[in-house]
Amino acid sequence: MIQKVAIQGIKGSFHDQVVEQYYTQALELMECLTFDALAKAVVSGGCDQAVMALENSIAGSILSNYAILDQYELVITGEYYLNIEHNLMALPGQKIEDLQEVHSHPMALLQCKKFFYDYPHIKLVESNDTAEEALKISKNKITHRGAIAGKRASHIYDLEILFPSIQTIKKNVTRFVVVQKNNTQSSNNINKAAWKFVLDHKRGSLATVLNVMSDCNLNLTKIQSLPVIKTPGKYAFFVDVTFDDPKDYYKAKSLIGIMATAFKVLGEYPSGKL
Repeated sequence: MIQKVAIQGIKGSFHDQVVEQYYTQALELMECLTFDALAKAVVSGGCDQAVMALENSIAGSILSNYAILDQYELVITGEYYLNIEHNLMALPGQKIEDLQEVHSHPMALLQCKKFFYDYPHIKLVESNDTAEEALKISKNKITHRGAIAGKRASHIYDLEILFPSIQTIKKNVTRFVVVQKNNTQSSNNINKAAWKFVLDHKRGSLATVLNVMSDCNLNLTKIQSLPVIKTPGKYAFFVDVTFDDPKDYYKAKSLIGIMATAFKVLGEYPSGKL
């Protein structure tokens, strides 16, 4: 039974929102300052599972988190797609004309930049976490400052939303994965998998692997490459595949495992709803 789940950030963050919506049972939340700290908590047994963002529909993949998955041998057991809404909030009674600064995570500021074209008097200040800025404003009763964060943060820290959903692109989805130390996933309900493989550096090697996936009726939903450390010019491929028939999947897995110079299963799990 899952009792403690780690997140990057604090209560009110988007990671916290995923925990609230993904899990059905009551559990203890473990707040981590960084994704490395989160991974170490999983590996050390400090928590049962962790939730980590992996890609955003606007900003793309979080490459450092792919490396963390690999480095710490984390196992993906599930995923969750969260529609990200950035809200401008401040202490109750404040108006946007009162604000001199707005603080938030650099990605949140970037995704809301167009909104602030109409408010050139406001200085945008980068910080480590969306919810953390909401907490600071609430705890220290900071006037003339706003934060960009999720609606959950405004509820937890008693802030007033001045403008909801201020992100430039309204359809803004982040994919989060649920990770743990060991694989306890039942093979009965899986229809998605994450792999990492390295191929010989020769013409057509990747095309051959992709043909195997196609021939085995796998749907390639994601492919990402990262350099192989200490081997210039060589790349590891991180892929996500979905499938209808597990027999097709296991056949492809077996074939590609033979073809690759290195092959690792990062997780086999039920796909989330987009």
